[in-house]
Amino acid sequence: MKSTNKESLTAPAILFDVDGTLIDSVYEHVSAWSEALRSAGIVLPKWRIHRRIGMSGKSFLRELLRPMGRNPLPPSQVRVLEQKHDAEFSKVISSLQPLPGAKELLKHLSAVRVKWAIATTGNSAQTKRLLKLLKIPKNIPVITGDDVAKTKPAPDAFVLAAGRLGVSIRDSIVVGDSTWDLLAAVRKSALGVGMLSGGSSQDELERAGAFRVYADPDDMLAHLEQLGIPGE
Repeated sequence: MKSTNKESLTAPAILFDVDGTLIDSVYEHVSAWSEALRSAGIVLPKWRIHRRIGMSGKSFLRELLRPMGRNPLPPSQVRVLEQKHDAEFSKVISSLQPLPGAKELLKHLSAVRVKWAIATTGNSAQTKRLLKLLKIPKNIPVITGDDVAKTKPAPDAFVLAAGRLGVSIRDSIVVGDSTWDLLAAVRKSALGVGMLSGGSSQDELERAGAFRVYADPDDMLAHLEQLGIPGE
């Protein structure tokens, strides 16, 4: 479907998370964090780890260990655990796949001249490898955890991504699979769209502020008109 100038001006910008939103990688992150924590003598059920995926490493570890009555880890140990996680996760990146409809959704948004960007808590090197699976055009802004002082659930990455597109965060839609993505969106009055593909429930995503919840990118593509975006 061809876009008109009117459509390209009125459609909101879309800011995408990566893990669990565009790439099927959430449970690999869970396993990588499990191995990293075990290396430090911290053994936790994987479901507890999954509940915190999507946060920055520092926030992730603080929230994960607080119910255990443990004091916050020193920054040096946080860095070691993050490096261990990254090393474990790096081993499986080549085996990961885009979620159903991810490539098609991004291609369609570009075709109808809707602005979009990437905003993730992952580091730059890791994100670069993941995005090769999607063949992201060079002109698309990509914001990583290395670009901001505070990562999710802080909204900084999404705010910066919107700025790189030349739009206000309030005129954007944040698309993510975790409650942390949606809480970040709500803090800056952006609309939030949740994805079930990261393992969170529809109820959890809606309570965190999701305006709409879709199964995966393919489901979102089939319902773009609900978001004020021209469909296929």
